[in-house]
Amino acid sequence: MKQVQTIFDIRTEGQGLYDFTHEVSLWAEQQHFVCGLLTLFIRHTSASLTIQENADPDVQFDLNNFFRRFVEENPSLYRHTCEGPDDMPAHIRSALTDVQLSIPIVHGALALGTWQGIYLFEHRAMAHERQVVAHLIGE
Repeated sequence: MKQVQTIFDIRTEGQGLYDFTHEVSLWAEQQHFVCGLLTLFIRHTSASLTIQENADPDVQFDLNNFFRRFVEENPSLYRHTCEGPDDMPAHIRSALTDVQLSIPIVHGALALGTWQGIYLFEHRAMAHERQVVAHLIGE
């Protein structure tokens, strides 16, 4: 059994979903694991990770709009407002989604379905530099 780790640096340009499936797949394949488990963990409290459809960009558009409506950016609703009106809503959106994903490695590749992609879900309005830690264990 062996283990490897890396960090993916992902620049966002504001709220939305950022597909980084290709980068993760390429890195995982370069590790030459036949069988294993990949864990992805985002090192932030105002962004999250998700596995979502990667065929129709309307899915990402609709998800982003849903979360905007579901968690309002209204400073009168929150005590934590010192970093702007989008900060506390970003923390709530992150709490409702995932900060960690687990993806099996099967026959040397990520076991994602045909229409699945790995996304960083940015919940802040401004551009950010985000980090996702990848930990792969297997053989």
